[in-house]
Amino acid sequence: MKILVINGPNINMLGIREPEIYGSVTLDKIEEGLREYSKNFKNLELEFFQSNSEGAIVDKIQSALKENIDGIIINPAAYTHTSIAILDSIKAIKKPVVEVHLSNTNSREEFRSVSYVSKAAIGTVQGFKQDSYKMALFGLYNYLNE
Repeated sequence: MKILVINGPNINMLGIREPEIYGSVTLDKIEEGLREYSKNFKNLELEFFQSNSEGAIVDKIQSALKENIDGIIINPAAYTHTSIAILDSIKAIKKPVVEVHLSNTNSREEFRSVSYVSKAAIGTVQGFKQDSYKMALFGLYNYLNE
């Protein structure tokens, strides 16, 4: 089983950007922790991708068809609230997607309570900082093995 983990704009700035909201853990540490956690699951391979570009994220989502990706975990970051293109690409590939956020977007600015991505996701995990990714992986793995 292969799961693609996609991170959107400014996630590469974790550890520097607003640690009071996002925590002090870097993206590299989140990926390292998720790789370690994935050892608890049988026959699981993870692939990681981060981009600040909406088009690159859409291209990567679409590539899931050719790369035999079984599911996607995505933190679309600011594109959560603006990107119909990312929503449409998720709908097009017909693969299960879990949306993940480090912070609880519903407890922040009003505009952050709107998520286009959640309209196509099988579930959303948010508010648990880096552990949100582990929860998303647990849920997606179990969903794929039903």
